[in-house]
Amino acid sequence: MTPKQTRMAAIGAGLAFLLVAAGLALTALEDNIVFFRSPSELVETPATPGQVLRVGGLVKQGSVEREGLETEFFVTDLAHEIHVYYSGMLPDLFREGQGVVAEGRFNERGLFVADTVLAKHDETYMPPEVADALKKSGKWTADGVAPSHSPNINYAEPSK
Repeated sequence: MTPKQTRMAAIGAGLAFLLVAAGLALTALEDNIVFFRSPSELVETPATPGQVLRVGGLVKQGSVEREGLETEFFVTDLAHEIHVYYSGMLPDLFREGQGVVAEGRFNERGLFVADTVLAKHDETYMPPEVADALKKSGKWTADGVAPSHSPNINYAEPSK
């Protein structure tokens, strides 16, 4: 082989190695990717049972039912709502009317079983995914949630 052919073979082998490594990395990450969906998006395109995802919105007023460490509540984007079940300690900031993101999966009966529940951390912050979902539902104003839907909820625009 000439030096030029040797160089081309080495470059080709290096590129092949990089493609295989990238393929393996993407395959390994595929199981760990969790997509965020709003209740309205889930109505449009339902998730399959067992698919891991994040559901976010506001905790619907009057929907929280607790029995020991087991809690059921509804997450809403003010257009649609999702029934959520969670077993465990909820964050201290979890309450009705507040922004929340629940990570888990739907069971065969259509109940969202959450593994993790995340609550907003102060009165002016809302997770960007939740704010975007509320904007898409048409229930978001520049000052926060439209007062006609819930007069005691007022969120500022999330900081970027």
